[in-house]
Amino acid sequence: MSLLQRLGGEPVIMVAEEREEMEFKPIATNPASSKLEVRLHNFFVEEFKRPINQNKDLEPLIDKLAEQFFEKDGDHLTFEEKKKLKQNMTHELTGYGPISPLLADPEVTEVMVNGPKDVYIEVEGKIKKTAVHFRDDLHVLRIIEKIVAPLGRRIDESTPMVDARLPDGSRVNAIIPPLALNGPTLTIRKFSEVPFTIHNLLRMKTLNENMANFLKAAVESKLNVFISGGTGSGKTSTLNVLSSFIPRTERIVTIEDAAELKLSQEHIVSLEARPQNIEGQGEITIRDLVRNSLRMRPDRIIVGEVRSAEALDMLQAMNTGHDGSLGTGHANTPRDLLARLETMVLMAGFDLPVRAIREQIAGALEIIVQQARMKDGTRKITHITEVLGLEGDTIVLQDIFVYKEKKNLSTGKTEGAFSSTGVMPYCMEKLENAGHHSVHSIFKEEW
Repeated sequence: MSLLQRLGGEPVIMVAEEREEMEFKPIATNPASSKLEVRLHNFFVEEFKRPINQNKDLEPLIDKLAEQFFEKDGDHLTFEEKKKLKQNMTHELTGYGPISPLLADPEVTEVMVNGPKDVYIEVEGKIKKTAVHFRDDLHVLRIIEKIVAPLGRRIDESTPMVDARLPDGSRVNAIIPPLALNGPTLTIRKFSEVPFTIHNLLRMKTLNENMANFLKAAVESKLNVFISGGTGSGKTSTLNVLSSFIPRTERIVTIEDAAELKLSQEHIVSLEARPQNIEGQGEITIRDLVRNSLRMRPDRIIVGEVRSAEALDMLQAMNTGHDGSLGTGHANTPRDLLARLETMVLMAGFDLPVRAIREQIAGALEIIVQQARMKDGTRKITHITEVLGLEGDTIVLQDIFVYKEKKNLSTGKTEGAFSSTGVMPYCMEKLENAGHHSVHSIFKEEW
């Protein structure tokens, strides 16, 4: 029995607000209309108990059944009120309730439900509050269960947190009381239905053309590349773009907590971690999948996010012939990433000397791409850094490209520019051996 059923809540359909020029205007409701919505919902529940072809579009059926209901109980309603009720019912039955219009809006990149009355969105990197709301905690909980149930996940008092994904790959996190004091909390990070390309990143000024050419050459030359950055900095989008440079003839194995990557190649094996069941058994971790992937004859291993003991297995894979591997991790600078990787390797439970860990890191990683979200909401690749090796007990890093911010005194706004540091990368020999001779000219001009 689900938490919703145990709480004894009666499903209620709330009015969903339409997005209009980025302003979400509330719709006036009253007790009479709310009761009518409850009766309309119950009417649909009874009708849907009959056999229905789920493969067909349900919207025409919803329109037909709603008209039957309005003939009996909707004589006093205006055309607009009937239209709104039908729209709300469509969102409830075919979508995710009041937040369905937000999820359908291509400009909204994140939807955050902080309890039934507070719904926020992210647009162009800025967070805005909307007038969208749910009726109560039970309504939010019902939408959460609708998201996680098809994936075999559950959320209740014994498992009050869950990570999941929508059918389009959008990332979902939900947490409920007693852990969430504001009520059931839902966070959905949307991903574009059409994966970003390098042209999208260039148009959004995430990097410049020289950086794009260098990264393309690095991936095609099978350098091990790691993308570092904070939450919401665009690491997954950049990983998708870099993955698109992998030749179509290679076998790719992707490993993720929740499948988000959308690769364009044909020969792809996507693996997804599995949480433990209600008995506390059956968990399959990212580390288990990384170790298993080594037996799958991969040309490339892509780990969506390295956050724990799997760092050791990934570094060993990079050091034992699996060149060209890609991954992401949370860190504020390239140097911080190295410190985090050391910590994650120690989480594997082996009492390894620090120098041995640093030798593994220095031998495995070749390029670090540092990404950040700026104050204006834009995402920038702030560093492309090369890992040169170990000198004493210190891993030597060398910046190849950097993004520098400066304040425009006339306008008061912060501006920035990408530039090469003028240093010839140590990996240039590998790039040229792979046929990328034109990249040499980028740095020759600097010299």
